[in-house]
Amino acid sequence: MKLNQYTSVAHATQALRKRGFKDDFKLEDKKWMRNLSNKKKYKSGDMSIVEYHRFEGMSNPSDLSILFAVETHSGDKGIIVSSYGIYADMDLVEFLDKVRVKERASA
Repeated sequence: MKLNQYTSVAHATQALRKRGFKDDFKLEDKKWMRNLSNKKKYKSGDMSIVEYHRFEGMSNPSDLSILFAVETHSGDKGIIVSSYGIYADMDLVEFLDKVRVKERASA
């Protein structure tokens, strides 16, 4: 799979949802990622990043974002969206830096 193959966050979200990444996650207390669907909490070591896509706004710096497709050790699959640059949530960035990036199979 090619990274950054989508034209927008909305396009990527729609495509990933069709591929089973249905849950949304939110960082809590700087140390837990909560699945908003089933309320389960995960540490960074309980998750892996399956793929990610970076988007750059054409004219607005606040449009800089990265969409992460993640899965948990218990099988939950979902999406985390993070801004980067001056609008980045540094607590979220620090959490995601600790999440393992899953190896991709060679094409």
